[in-house]
Amino acid sequence: MDHDIPMRDQAIGSLLWKFSIPAIVAMLVNSLYNIIDRIFIGQGVGSVGIAATTVAFPLMLILMAFSMLIGIGATALISIRLGERRKEEAEKIIANAMALLIILPLLLTGIYLLFADSILILFGASKEVLPYARDFTHIIMLGSFIGSISMGMNNFIRAEGNPRLAMYTQVIGTVINIVLNYVFIFKLGWGIKGSALATLSGQSFSAIWVLSYFFSERSVVKIRIKNLKLQLPIISSIVTIGFAPFAMQLANSIQNLILNKTLIIYGGDMALSSIGIIMSIATLLFMPIVGVSQGAQPIIGYNFGAQQYDRVKEALQKAIIAASCIAVLGFIIVRCWPTEIVSLFSDGNTQLTNMTSNAMLIFFTMFPVVGFQIVCSSYFQAVGKAVQSIILSLSRQVLLFIPLLLILPNFWGINGVWRTAPIADGLAVCLTAAVIYYEINNITKKHMPDKKPEIKANPSPETQ
Repeated sequence: MDHDIPMRDQAIGSLLWKFSIPAIVAMLVNSLYNIIDRIFIGQGVGSVGIAATTVAFPLMLILMAFSMLIGIGATALISIRLGERRKEEAEKIIANAMALLIILPLLLTGIYLLFADSILILFGASKEVLPYARDFTHIIMLGSFIGSISMGMNNFIRAEGNPRLAMYTQVIGTVINIVLNYVFIFKLGWGIKGSALATLSGQSFSAIWVLSYFFSERSVVKIRIKNLKLQLPIISSIVTIGFAPFAMQLANSIQNLILNKTLIIYGGDMALSSIGIIMSIATLLFMPIVGVSQGAQPIIGYNFGAQQYDRVKEALQKAIIAASCIAVLGFIIVRCWPTEIVSLFSDGNTQLTNMTSNAMLIFFTMFPVVGFQIVCSSYFQAVGKAVQSIILSLSRQVLLFIPLLLILPNFWGINGVWRTAPIADGLAVCLTAAVIYYEINNITKKHMPDKKPEIKANPSPETQ
């Protein structure tokens, strides 16, 4: 296949640039939509609207978790199978993944509709916020399978070596989302319902775009109707590899649930609005780093499948450097202009601006080292090592963040909430460094000696 040649032979730096830049652009645009969405809601609905989307956020993370469970799990398998030149198996994987991306969100939507108000109250909705949270979340959940297809299957386009088209899918859908947010909220006066409808409209376009690609002649891997029948071995492999990002997002949802509850206790609805703004900014800062890790994944996965371990290590090293540079830049921006950034979300509410600005400076203290942790976690996803990936992915959200979140506010109050993130980040980086050091040494010891006998065999007696 033409696709094989650059993945196998092209310089790693060029490949990483080729795969990461479209992913970074797509992620930036996607996170920019989240920020603009919150800005529109803050200006058009008020701080109660931001609080409502913050309440809905854990539920949206659960939907995203299932999309990542299938999307990232299948993407790693597709990259490895293409590296092994087993195209038919890759096609079975992608068809099974598509079926799961439709079935699972529909099941979740059914559960939500049965217990909607109880779930939203559990996630931190007060009596004032609940009606807004209900209006927003109902619409998002009813279109959950559309967002799942859009997000999950877009990974498959990148896996088969077409990152630019994957970027276009997200960019166009996001632009539609942003434009319709403005129209629905400010021109038509639909408030928070308008924001949800705009989100669903953008996702619908992206889903149609992705499906049309895989049912056309443009794709390397085709979706064939005969492969849509679910096969347990394929599902098991997808879930095993995708479990790490799934668990991370699920843990992120639990983290946000506990975070919302804690903030209500120590700061009320105002603190809930503050964390909503901080999470929007965090998304913008994290997404380029995630873009680098996603760009590196198919390169690492393909070359791991092809047993080109020098290229695997080089791709990991360069991805870490690129992600770390992005993290440092994000840290500098937050430190230099915290008030200016936060004021974009506020409709003149000085108390909200001051609280969020101060919180943000604490929250992002350890951000420069986060790029290393994210890339190394995604490395283990790319090579199909689920256990290490799960441990590293969960280290920040579960193993460290949640216990700290339950302990620190007892001593520092609301500042204890803000200090939880940097402390968890620092400890997670230490754990990641130890695991990735062992992994790289293990690859070197196991695979590099294969070349040594050839070197020793050169000086034969016959040539003397």
